[in-house]
Amino acid sequence: RSPSLHHPPWSGGPVSAISRIVLLVEDAESCSTTLEVALDRIPDLVVKSATTSEQALEMLHREPISALITDLHLPNMDGMELVERVRARPSGARIPILVISGDADPRTPERVLRAGADAFFAKPYSPAAVRQKLETLLNAV
Repeated sequence: RSPSLHHPPWSGGPVSAISRIVLLVEDAESCSTTLEVALDRIPDLVVKSATTSEQALEMLHREPISALITDLHLPNMDGMELVERVRARPSGARIPILVISGDADPRTPERVLRAGADAFFAKPYSPAAVRQKLETLLNAV
């Protein structure tokens, strides 16, 4: 094994030491796959997936996550609480957070941004727009 590579326990493969890791929290596989394909176009970006907020918090504790993309409607702990918990962590203040949701409540975008998210995308959303916003946020860090 090359010294510049390591294999996180949940990963399917190596992560370069210079890669940025984006954690995608989505319980709908079709949505997750669509975003992963769009994000694959960002150089040196590795997408890790979680299907629950609890898994995401565990991954954030173990791995240097560069950004978080989450759905709002997740089993057990919802995406809003996940955003609030990430922002409450000392290391969470600087992580770009993007929220995606099919929530029809017109107040949701404002609530999400107040909770600490950097961007909100309503479903159906443009995967290219999510990718572009993520690149902008990652390059600003």
